[in-house]
Amino acid sequence: MQGQKRAKVAGDDFIGYLDPKIDFAQYKNISDLMGVDYDAVAICTPNFAKEEYIDYFIEQEKNVLVEKPLLCKSLDNLLQLRNKAKTRQLVLYTAYNHRFEPCISFLKEQIRSEQLGKIYFVRLIYGNGTARLVKNSSWRDTGLGVIEDLVPHLLDTLSYWFPDSSLDFSLVNASNFENLAPDHGILVSHNSRMLVSLEVSLCAWRNTFVCDIYGENGSFHINGLCKWGDSEVKLRKRVLPSGVPLEESHVFPSGDPTWKLEYEYFKDLVQNRSYHDEGVDFEIQKKLGGLSEFIEP
Repeated sequence: MQGQKRAKVAGDDFIGYLDPKIDFAQYKNISDLMGVDYDAVAICTPNFAKEEYIDYFIEQEKNVLVEKPLLCKSLDNLLQLRNKAKTRQLVLYTAYNHRFEPCISFLKEQIRSEQLGKIYFVRLIYGNGTARLVKNSSWRDTGLGVIEDLVPHLLDTLSYWFPDSSLDFSLVNASNFENLAPDHGILVSHNSRMLVSLEVSLCAWRNTFVCDIYGENGSFHINGLCKWGDSEVKLRKRVLPSGVPLEESHVFPSGDPTWKLEYEYFKDLVQNRSYHDEGVDFEIQKKLGGLSEFIEP
């Protein structure tokens, strides 16, 4: 499914699919690509297969866009992949398209303005109703489940909004309402000046993205993402000593621009031979690795 989305936004740049299991794929095996002229690949595979494919294509001097999350067998393996790409001046880009959501990029500018003053706490909720679809998948209903699926998006968003923050998380709850792997999870930051809570779920029957950021001078709020419908951002200015805050609302209309914007961003990195590594993959692997011990096998 992700591969077909990537192919669509690539337009005339797209050469073909490599997939042994779909009839319309132009290439069934990696060996079929010998002699084919191409610059980059989009790797849209289950997590367990990504490391091997990335390593292969970097050896073939190809730029790589890989679907999130990029989780390797160890941090050392991840470092080796990154260094190998850097040495060859190749782009190894992990796709986190939420950075290109209008409400999320807009809120980054508001946070950067420091109008909230000291930020006290952040609450992020991300859910969908795919529990049954995941349950019917032999590879998705495993491991950390929804925590491995949706938490990386939230961790990347936090890194995008607060690049200088250092957040560690504890798993408060991991529930298995319908699935073998967790289909609902709650994480809370610790050892940080800014309190952050994250909640993810496959049992939210309506797609949900909610963000609340509270600071000494007011608060910011997001409800919804453009890929599902209109997205609204509210900026509230605190009234002292108390009272109804002054409110400013911004609505971003329905329509998902993120895939195209991210593709153009990746293409620009490739054309300019710009090495891309913000360290987010390392932080996400460390954080998720630290949570694994709390999940029943």
